[in-house]
Amino acid sequence: MLLYDITREVFSAPVYPGDPKPKLTMLSTIGEESMYNLSALNMCTHTGTHIDAPLHFDEDGADIGSMRLSHFCGKCTVVTIDGVLTGEDMERLLPLCQKRLILHGSGKAYLSVSAARVIADSKLLLVGTDALSIAPPFDEMAPHRELATAGVAVLENLFLEGVEDGDYTLAAFPLKLKGCEASPCRAVLMREPKGY
Repeated sequence: MLLYDITREVFSAPVYPGDPKPKLTMLSTIGEESMYNLSALNMCTHTGTHIDAPLHFDEDGADIGSMRLSHFCGKCTVVTIDGVLTGEDMERLLPLCQKRLILHGSGKAYLSVSAARVIADSKLLLVGTDALSIAPPFDEMAPHRELATAGVAVLENLFLEGVEDGDYTLAAFPLKLKGCEASPCRAVLMREPKGY
């Protein structure tokens, strides 16, 4: 089994403009007065590789702690795109995809609102991107709202260098954070080596 860690390291990952940078505070360090290391982490729930729950853009949507784990583990398809995926693009792509779709675009793979609508009407459980946001900078709200009201999980800020297009098994479980609209996660793609 080949494993691809597609998670960005938290402290070096790009931060969405306006979000706070993560901060690590050492509460105790091994030395004369302590026998152990102990640290506290202060970070936004959207730091690094993370999952947006529907609650992020839908006040009646599920929080990250109550979403079904099946959204975050199972067959997925990685596809390279350049720029903003349209509804027409998505309609052509959808029959070739598993229930989870990851867009690889060198940090610039986005969904238009029409593409988000196509996904919302489909059976996709999760859509991901290597960009900071699944929505383009000129239209942040509408694509997110379409996905949120349909209950589609959004996986953002992935590290996809060296990952080829094709089908994989995805495991990207969020922390169980009741009432939160998002959570950091450790995202991994798995695939059997070719020739087996």
